[in-house]
Amino acid sequence: MNFKVARYDYPAQFTGLETQLLQEIRELLNSGEYVLGQAVAEYERAFAAYIGTTHAIGVNSGTDALVLALHALGIGRGDEVITVANSFHATALAIVRIGALPVMVDCKSDTFLIDLEQVERSISKRTKAVIVVHLFGQSVNMAAVHDLATRNGLLVVEDCAQAIGALSGGKKVGSTTDAGCWSFAPSKNLAAAGDAGAITLNNPEISNRLRQMRHFGQAAQNEHLFAGYNSRLDTIQALVLRNKLARVDMWGAERARIASIYKEQLDGLPLSFQSGAEPGEHAYHLFQVKTESRDDLLSHLRKSGIDAVVRYPTPIHLQPAFVDLGYRPGDLPIAEALAEQTLCLPLHPAMTADQIDLVCDCIHKFFSS
Repeated sequence: MNFKVARYDYPAQFTGLETQLLQEIRELLNSGEYVLGQAVAEYERAFAAYIGTTHAIGVNSGTDALVLALHALGIGRGDEVITVANSFHATALAIVRIGALPVMVDCKSDTFLIDLEQVERSISKRTKAVIVVHLFGQSVNMAAVHDLATRNGLLVVEDCAQAIGALSGGKKVGSTTDAGCWSFAPSKNLAAAGDAGAITLNNPEISNRLRQMRHFGQAAQNEHLFAGYNSRLDTIQALVLRNKLARVDMWGAERARIASIYKEQLDGLPLSFQSGAEPGEHAYHLFQVKTESRDDLLSHLRKSGIDAVVRYPTPIHLQPAFVDLGYRPGDLPIAEALAEQTLCLPLHPAMTADQIDLVCDCIHKFFSS
C-alpha cells in the first residue's frame, strides 16, 4: 500500500551522507575487511563515547546483544531473570536461550514500563538478574533500579533497543549498568542497513570476554578458550552507523518536537499517551496512543493512508513460544490491556507539517463521527 504518511523514510536518513558513505563502502569492498574490520573498532569507540561507557562491543543484532551479555555475566541454567511482559519477545527469548528461566512481571498503566514493586515481590533465591526495557524510547527510573538491585544483589541488564539518546537521572541509558544492549535494526532511531547490535559496559574483564565470545570464543586465531558464538558486527554496517551517529541527537530532538505536536493537537480526545517522562527521558522511537477504540481507529487510519501499527498485540507471557512458563490470561492484566488498547502513530524526523496535520485531522474525524 502506498501510504500518504509512512512509518519510515529511509532515504532521508542518508541526505548529505551518500557521497562519503558510498566512497567508504567502495573502499571497503576493495579492501576485503568485511569482518571485524577497522571501521568496526572505530564505530565501537565512537558509540561508547556517545553513550558514556568505556567499552562498546558490536554484535550481529539486538537479540544477540542480550544473549551474549547474559552469558558473559555468568547467567545460565537454574537462574531466574525477571523482566517485563510488555516488550518485544526477544527480551524473554534471550533468557531462554542461555538456559535461564524468565520471570515475567507487569508494567505500570501510565508509563507502560516495568513495575519495580512487582520485580521486588518476584525475587527468589534463584534470581540472578533483572532486564529492564526502555520501551518505545522512554527510560526506566534507573536510580530506583540500582537501589533495588543493590539491596538484593542482582545484576542489571538494560534492553536499550528503542531508546538511543534517552536519559535517566541525567545519564544516558545503557551507561550505568552491567550491560546495555542495543539494536540497530532498520526500524530503529539509529539504523543499520540490515541487522546490527551492540553491548555497552564499563567492566574491562566482561568486555574482553564478550569480544572473544562474539568471535567463536577465540583469544587469537584458532585459540578457542570456550564455546562462543559467531555474532560479529559487519564492517559495512559499522560504516553506515558511524556516518549516522552524529545525527542521532538532532533526529531525537525532531522526534520530541513532533511528539509534542501530537500531544497538543490530540488533547481532549478519548485517548491517552505514554506518560511520566521528563525532558530528555524519551527518545520517541514509537509514539503510542491508548484508546478503547483501538482496532476501529487503526482501521480508519490505515484506510486513510496513514501507516499506523500495533506494537505488541500479544504480550510475551501469552505467546505460544513461552507457553511452558505457565502463565494464563489475566495474570498480568496491565500488559494485556495495553496489548488490546494501544497503537503507534507514524513518527520520524522527516515528517512534514502537512503529514502531522493529516494524522491529527484523521483522528479527530474518527472520534467526531
